[in-house]
Amino acid sequence: MTHTKESGRESAESAEPEFTSIEICAGAGGQAVGLHQAGFGHLALVEIDQHAVATLELNIHDHEVWAWEREHCDILPADVNKFDPHSDLTKGADLLRKSDLDLLAGGVPCPPFSHAGKQLGKDDERDLFPRMLELVETLKPRAVMIENVRGIMDPKFSDYRDWIKARLQGGKYRGDDGQLAHEKGLGYTIAKWDVLEASDFGVPQLRPRAILVAFRNDVIKDLKYEWPSATHEDPVSVADSLEPSMRERFERYFEGVHAEKARDAFDRWLKKARDRDAELKGKGGGIAPTLVGGSKKHGGADLGPSRAKAAWRQLGVSGMGVANDIETSAKKQTEDRDLFGPDGPMLTVRQAATIQGFPPEWDFSGGKTAQYRQVGNAFPPPVARAVGRSIIDVLKAAQERDQKKS
Repeated sequence: MTHTKESGRESAESAEPEFTSIEICAGAGGQAVGLHQAGFGHLALVEIDQHAVATLELNIHDHEVWAWEREHCDILPADVNKFDPHSDLTKGADLLRKSDLDLLAGGVPCPPFSHAGKQLGKDDERDLFPRMLELVETLKPRAVMIENVRGIMDPKFSDYRDWIKARLQGGKYRGDDGQLAHEKGLGYTIAKWDVLEASDFGVPQLRPRAILVAFRNDVIKDLKYEWPSATHEDPVSVADSLEPSMRERFERYFEGVHAEKARDAFDRWLKKARDRDAELKGKGGGIAPTLVGGSKKHGGADLGPSRAKAAWRQLGVSGMGVANDIETSAKKQTEDRDLFGPDGPMLTVRQAATIQGFPPEWDFSGGKTAQYRQVGNAFPPPVARAVGRSIIDVLKAAQERDQKKS
């Protein structure tokens, strides 16, 4: 097994978190990183993919800011349908028994609702909304956060959304037979269910995500939830986000037999990326198209369908595959493919992670294709951080209110 490594480890001490969370469908940790940065301490991260599990284990073991999780968080390589929080937790079991869980979060599988798929919705066996709601009923967290693709907000899924709303907060919905039905509800209020655009939070990518935020009724009461505001008025461009790492990749060849070709190729990429950004000023800027995780059925990873590849080409990047990292490319002499192709350089996994908003110290386990799939399927950490902070604002306000009354 291999994994990417970067220098510049963080040295900050791990603080005792004020709020706890359990996350299902944790993947490579995009949402976990963001929620951790927001102030949540994880009691469990549940994920079925072995490479993603290894990524979570690697980073929590390696980084000092995750020291609290090393003592209290169970990383569970499990099917979420078989996950039992009351019997599967060991490290976090005592804390879960002693006090309410603050947040249950999950980025449930996107294919049932994705525009890139058949949009089978609840008829897709990968739909895990029902399981998520079962866990809400079991754990009774103070807050719930569910992330999915924008497609779930399409009109064709309005009945399904009504069922989810009714399941959480009570009310009517239209059943499979077309008849109105009623759910008593689980005692929650959906504070917001809407779409956030990742580029509004400094992620140099077109990546709209539908986020549901709900609070237990005894928590939200008279409080008002504030949806996260954009942190970046102007999007961060691909040119700005990738220039340092592109320069590092090309500089290795600025001397020697490839010198002229390397300098020309780097200048050509930078000009194309900057020109595209200037061309699209006021229209979203030169951000990347949506990264996708790729299909395990169709071989190695690339940067998406034809339209996405064309968008990458306009940014000076070849979307036909994923490049080897700097050391591997030099060792295997794949620079002609990785850097000097006719459509421009291919992205490395690390560069894809930059486009996704991962911090540079976050490493990925597995081979190159497995790593890229983890990155492509992730929830951008900056967006998760913003939503997490907005949830904590309510949790803190509820604590202060309840303390005044006691």
